[in-house]
Parts: sequence; structure tokens; C-alpha cells
Amino acid sequence: MAYSTFTTAFSFPSNSFPQQTTFKLYNIFIPKPSQSQVHSFIPKLSTNYNNNNENQSLPTSIFNKPTKKMSSFLTTKASPTDTLLSIVQSNPATWQSAIVSNAIIFVLGTPLLMAGLSLSGIATAFLLGTLTWRAFGPTGFLLVATYFVLGTAATKVKMAQKEAQGVAEKRKGRRGPGSVIGSSAAGCVCAYLSIYGIGGEAFSQLWQLGFVASFCTKLSDTVSSEIGKAYGKTTYLVTTFKVVPRGTEGAVSVEGTCAGLLASILLSCVACLTGQITTAQATVCVLASQIANFGESVIGASFQEKDGFQWLNNDIVNIINISIGSIVAILLQQILLNWQR
Repeated sequence: MAYSTFTTAFSFPSNSFPQQTTFKLYNIFIPKPSQSQVHSFIPKLSTNYNNNNENQSLPTSIFNKPTKKMSSFLTTKASPTDTLLSIVQSNPATWQSAIVSNAIIFVLGTPLLMAGLSLSGIATAFLLGTLTWRAFGPTGFLLVATYFVLGTAATKVKMAQKEAQGVAEKRKGRRGPGSVIGSSAAGCVCAYLSIYGIGGEAFSQLWQLGFVASFCTKLSDTVSSEIGKAYGKTTYLVTTFKVVPRGTEGAVSVEGTCAGLLASILLSCVACLTGQITTAQATVCVLASQIANFGESVIGASFQEKDGFQWLNNDIVNIINISIGSIVAILLQQILLNWQR
């Protein structure tokens, strides 16, 4: 409803007030007034006062008690953009802020997501992103996004060469839901434990450490594997050190191992700079990632693609790998804390 406003002052006989008197100007809101209504309103107020004794106070209820319509007029409604920003900036994060934030980011980042994930992989990644934002906020999400960008870039390196050699990832490196789950299962467990406060305040930092360590481990594994396939001059089987073709399960190369170590250091630095872990914990994450990757290579060389272990595919091995990385990081941190005491 539209409102008009005008300002009026009231005059009274000089003997009606003490020497020190405060006069007020009132802004009066009238719904859809006509010109005749405005002119007729002021004399009525003056007449009502003059017909009463000199000591009577001016009725002010019409000014002190705004009508329901006036209240709705005076109340400022937030715009949809302001409401959206308020939800996204919720601190601590809520499920609502996590879902809204991920929806916005996924819509804006669709071209990049399509380059590294299948449609079903994107849907699974959305669930991962929502859980991560709810547990660790924007900084945790940034860590996962950094992992995704670096891992996708490494996968795309010399793709034509890898395809010719038969060692490239399927769908030109676009990973599906199995790969997403295999890369994030341990991190999701840590996020869940953090959200529901399992272990109390004393364990909350350990769950975040395990979360960071899991992605440092997986990025190190992805980069070492992809760079090793692209640039590894000599590839050795980790259990026997025999020279084997590139892409062999459980095989390592100097080039790939160094690249994986640097990737782990880089991601742990991102976590440290964003305040998720300390410098000492970043070192723990790097060490845990290398221990886990060595263990994963041993498992791959010893059991993967062997009789009786057909169920042990890459996704399951990845889950084992990142779980080792998380557990080792948490155990090392506890050992350091006990040693410092």
C-alpha cells in the first residue's frame, strides 16, 4: 500500500505552557490520502485541543502506536541476494549454508567439473562438498577444490600418450562416482565425526587432521601415478624392484614419486595457510601420505589383479590408501603430543 507523509506543527495559547517548552514536529503517515483529507485532518486536531481545558495534554496515541499497515511499511524487507549471502556466510556452517554454497559453486564451476567428472561423478561430488562445508566450512571446501583441480590437471597430462599405451584413465580422465568415493571415503568419515562431535572437543582437531591427511594422501597418489605414466623413464615394482612397464599395479618411478611428494607438500601448505592445521601437523600429513602410498603400492603389487582378489579394484585400494593416511596422521599426532608432555 502507498503512503503519503507530511510534517505539521501545532500552535497553542502562550499561557498554555511553562517558559521552557519542547515542541515536536510529527511526521504523519496516511494511507492513500486525498488533498481534501489532508486539509481536513489538521483543523480537527487543533479544534479537539482548543475545546478542552488548557492543562490537558495533547493526545499522542496516534503517533506512538503505529497501525499494522504502518508497521509493515516501516519494516525493510531483505532482498533475495541479501538473504542468500546471509545463508552462505553462516558461521558456524549449517546444512542450509552448505547446500546453498555448493549449489552456487557447482553451477558456476560446471565447465571445470565436466572436464574432470562424469555426470554421476558430479552428483557424488556435490554430496561430498556439502558434507565438507558443513563439517569444516569454506576452508575445508577449498582444500577439496584444490585437490580436485590439481588431480584433474595431473590426469590430463600427456593424455594422448597414455591412451596410446593403454594406461590412461577411462572417459579421458573424467572420473565416476566410484572414483569420487574412493578418493573421499576417509575424509567423509572424519567430517561426519566432526559434525556430530564424536570424542568431544579433544578429538575435533584430530578429525580435521585426518581429513586433511586423507586428501594429501590421495593427491600424492594421483599425481605420482599420472606423472609416472607420462614421464617415468624407469618403473620398478615396489616389492621386488624389478623393472616393469608403466601403469603396472604397484609400480613406482623416481619422477612420479617426487611429483607426488611435492603435491602432498603443496596441499598441506594450503591447509596450513588457511588455518586448518599447524605447521607441525602439515609435516605429519606429508609423512603419513608417503607411508600410505608405499603401503598402497605394496597392496597393489601383492594382491591386485591376482587370483582370489578380483574384488580388490582401484576404488577399494584407494579407500584403503586414504584410510591408512588418515589413521597414520592421527596416530603420529597423538605420539607427538604424548612425547611433548
